[in-house]
Amino acid sequence: MFNQKRLAAALVFFVLLSGASLYGTKTQAAAAPTLQKGSKGGDVADLQFRLQTLGFFKAKITTTYGMATRNAVANFQRANGLKADGVAGPKTWGKLKKLSVNKPELSKLARIIYSEARGEVYKGQVAVGAVVMNRLKSPLFPKTLSAVIFQPYAFTAVADGQYWLLPNNSAFLAAKDAVRGWDPTKEALYYYNPVTAKSEWIRSRKVTTKIGRHVFAI
Repeated sequence: MFNQKRLAAALVFFVLLSGASLYGTKTQAAAAPTLQKGSKGGDVADLQFRLQTLGFFKAKITTTYGMATRNAVANFQRANGLKADGVAGPKTWGKLKKLSVNKPELSKLARIIYSEARGEVYKGQVAVGAVVMNRLKSPLFPKTLSAVIFQPYAFTAVADGQYWLLPNNSAFLAAKDAVRGWDPTKEALYYYNPVTAKSEWIRSRKVTTKIGRHVFAI
């Protein structure tokens, strides 16, 4: 949620920059390797998890790139206008990282949903997650989910510390639904509580819908 706690947010951002290892990994920073049938290792498990969150991979997550993984990759490629060769190369990884999350990122998404919308109906919780995913896809925002969540002034719960509350099962389910494409916000990039929001800028954004106590806008 947009807020004006600039000092608090700036301090949070400083802490994040100082301890980047807590919120990201070298794996996320580096380009993912090309994977194909026969590949093995942790990158394969990451690939399977991402495909699983999107509903393409139905099998148990392993570290081996077998036929089930190849078929899931090909189906993902086909659904997203990519060459359906079943090989997870740079273009496939690039698209996958825009549309999916890895396991640590799913936990972060659940945290922001819980801390920002735990008093909302389930649809409203999914909506908060959808805003985060919409920002991840937008060129107007950072390129990783962690950077979207911890962007200065972006979310009240990060600035005031509520983000660190332990999310419940509903928040995780809402996170998965948001990742899989349920967007009750109609492609909103912002949301706010009209009762507490003081910014004239946020109120000037075009409203797409209202769910519970939150107004969603683009």
